[in-house]
Amino acid sequence: MENPSSPTSRALRTLEILQARPGTTAEQLATQLGVTERAARRYVGILREAGIPVESIRGPYGGYRLGRGTRLPPVVFTEEQALGLVMAVLDGQPAAIDADDLVGSALSKVIRALPERIGRQAAALRAYASAAPDRRAARADPAVMSTLVAAVAEHRRVAVTYANETGDQWDAEADPWAVVVRFGRWYLLCHSHRADAIRTYRIDRIRAARQLPQRFVPPADLDPVAALEQNLATGWKYPTRIVFHAPHAQVAPWIRPTMGRLEPSGPQECVLIGSTTNTRMYAQEWLPAVPYPFTVVECPELREAVAEVAARFAAAARTD
Repeated sequence: MENPSSPTSRALRTLEILQARPGTTAEQLATQLGVTERAARRYVGILREAGIPVESIRGPYGGYRLGRGTRLPPVVFTEEQALGLVMAVLDGQPAAIDADDLVGSALSKVIRALPERIGRQAAALRAYASAAPDRRAARADPAVMSTLVAAVAEHRRVAVTYANETGDQWDAEADPWAVVVRFGRWYLLCHSHRADAIRTYRIDRIRAARQLPQRFVPPADLDPVAALEQNLATGWKYPTRIVFHAPHAQVAPWIRPTMGRLEPSGPQECVLIGSTTNTRMYAQEWLPAVPYPFTVVECPELREAVAEVAARFAAAARTD
């Protein structure tokens, strides 16, 4: 199973893996190195002989991890990796072009730490690139994000103060299952004890967060992205129910997960069931994109918003 790499290269690769993925098991390490488990343990031993503390933790969440205070070798990037990193930062955080921005200052440190030739290329990319901010993106508080990520990793309940888009604010306790980024926005996927249901909280709207002592066990088969998509359309203020007068197979490709759950209701009809906090957006942006006739069954607020859009378009089409 062993590849032709030298023992020194494999030992350094072992260090890199443990640095990036604390808790890596001997089996996982062997797979990534392309060696037997016995050989993987030998490379861990080589690191220990070199004075690098590698801890071995037993149990379901155990594995190898580097001890505290470990002095690691400097990070080395290829030119492609460095430019890819700068591109990813600017793509996700356009304001990082400014060195005074929080992420921008961190990017400056990375660029200064690069070898001269590669650093010069990365600095040039940052200096001469122009980034248009995504109007849908929202910036989360790094301190809140840090608390939530730690709670997810340690399986600890959190207490959060949340404010919705209308300014209503409330406190809730939740079991944080995952942090998910979707279309420039960060979400907390969790079980809310306040609602006793799965909820998705936009992290930029979480005003405060703190860990609680209670622990929880996340769902064993959790797919965070799929669960987020499913739950973005549930549990909101206004329940929605729209009947489309067309077959389910034709309508389905036009329905985004955040609109709700689309179900067949006959050979020539299907029904969309969901909820929203913003009936105007639902009526102005989402429904007009579906090229099939429909009837709003629920709720009155959504019917009113659709009527406003219809009146505006009808007025725009008049020629008299």
